[in-house]
Amino acid sequence: MDPNPNPKRRPDSSLSSFSRFPDEVLERVLSLLHSHKDRSAASLVCWAWYEAERWTRRRVFIGNCYSVSPEIVARRFPRIRSVTLKGKPRFSDFNLVPQDWGADVHSWLLVFASAYQPFLEELRLKRMTVTDESLEFLAVTFPNFKALSLLSCDGFSTDGLASVATHCKNLTELDIQENGIDDRSGNWLSCFPESFTSLEVLNFANLISEVNFDALERLISRCNSLKVLKVNKSISLEQLQRLLVCAPQLTELGTGSFSPDLTARQYTDLENAFSHCKNLDTLSGLWEATALYLPVLYPACQSLTFLNLSYALLQSLELANLLHHCPSLRRLWVLDSVGDKGLQAVGSSCPLLEELRVFPADPFDEEIVYGVSEVGFVAVSVGCPRLHYVLYFCRQMTNAAVEEIVSNCPNFTHFRLCIMNPSQPDYLTNEPMDEAFGAVVKTCTKLQRLSVSGLLTDLTFEYIGKYAKNLETLSVAFAGSSDWGMQCVLEGCPKLRKLEIRDCPFGNAALLSGLERYESMRSLWMSACHVTINGCRLLAKEMPRLNVEVMKEEGSDDSQADKVYVYRSVAGPRRDAPPSVLTLSGL
Repeated sequence: MDPNPNPKRRPDSSLSSFSRFPDEVLERVLSLLHSHKDRSAASLVCWAWYEAERWTRRRVFIGNCYSVSPEIVARRFPRIRSVTLKGKPRFSDFNLVPQDWGADVHSWLLVFASAYQPFLEELRLKRMTVTDESLEFLAVTFPNFKALSLLSCDGFSTDGLASVATHCKNLTELDIQENGIDDRSGNWLSCFPESFTSLEVLNFANLISEVNFDALERLISRCNSLKVLKVNKSISLEQLQRLLVCAPQLTELGTGSFSPDLTARQYTDLENAFSHCKNLDTLSGLWEATALYLPVLYPACQSLTFLNLSYALLQSLELANLLHHCPSLRRLWVLDSVGDKGLQAVGSSCPLLEELRVFPADPFDEEIVYGVSEVGFVAVSVGCPRLHYVLYFCRQMTNAAVEEIVSNCPNFTHFRLCIMNPSQPDYLTNEPMDEAFGAVVKTCTKLQRLSVSGLLTDLTFEYIGKYAKNLETLSVAFAGSSDWGMQCVLEGCPKLRKLEIRDCPFGNAALLSGLERYESMRSLWMSACHVTINGCRLLAKEMPRLNVEVMKEEGSDDSQADKVYVYRSVAGPRRDAPPSVLTLSGL
């Protein structure tokens, strides 16, 4: 959403001719806009469009819960039905943000209870703190509530899920992904009333405890509209077969464990159950999958467009055999255990592939014998010309390989190369990786997100500033030579919205070079750099609309700013910062 709710900044009344038709027509036209970016742009045309967009908005996306207050949101958009809200910085996923940093959703729920009760239907939270009390309050307060999605949130337990199951009579979606949840028991599934039939999405894949399978089976049996089911590791293959018999209409499936032994009859029954899943387009899970049981999937693979194997420690031959049955694949996530040979199979079997993510099976084992290199990456680029999104963890790379990759696939919008050894050069020439990323930004003119790694000098950042004119998100670690590198980026990338920097030699000069840019950006993160408290104070003084937060590490130099988080806000400095977070403001 546009963080500035003040209509006085709207274009002048000379543009009012754009709106000289009935309000009903204007509102009808604006209701056809579904992108929050498009709607925000429409609201800038003139006062009439601003008002019409305000009253017709049903969904709101807030990329930073401290960029605006819930009261401001409620005043501007009085008829909201769906809220997407993001909280902590992304580096909270790497434990770089204090546990008590903030982003508690409860203050938002209190405002929603007075502004949107009883009509709020959807709440989608990412990196927010959510308590059991908040979940119970949500479930009891909004009788029409339908969809809850929690991604990388913390603070709640399965007791909170039990409250949602008990009180949300019209629930269609319960999506619990990668959360720091207190998993007390699996009995929460039995809290759904026996009359409950509306569920369309159920995802509890990251829960640990065994669930009440009888309750789960009864729930799946009576929810005929269920399209997405992702179960946790405790679900056996025999139990999975029973669930598939109840719900052959599934379009997305996350399996449980693939390792328990099956009798010949059970194997045949499971294979038959998969053969009846004619609409399946997404498959994930497959914990502990082995070559013995993978063939049961083959009957359901023909229509798959997304295959998530990030929990399956497959070898190259196992992957090759599976991909042979997946001719329509667009998205593939794998572990690097598949090796370069496995990626060569991707290149030969997946000509329609658009997205590839390769994760490290064990990122902390330096003696590991398997993994992927530039060989596999090049093979994918040769066989998959539509590839435009990549996240690639590897232990070695060359400039020449990256140049060949982007030459084969020039339409990259997301290029995230993670060489796991910090400051690793081109292992063949021992040169920095500058020319690799120079080739990326020169060739891929549609690039929106870039993660750089390896041995990099300021030349990489000069290339980025000069050529990456559509770049929105840049992630940097262990790179650069001086402040000049960051200055090149901030001066040269007009669409930059998020800049994430770790362990780089950038200091106050680099930080303060963004004075003209931070107003248009969502956030800046800097940690383990050479920024000082005084530099942060100067930034806060020069840019009073920014929130400048400094997180100190125990025992560090008092003058240093160990971690800096900068973001724009129309709500002013937040009031709930813990003692470990120093909030600076020029106001």
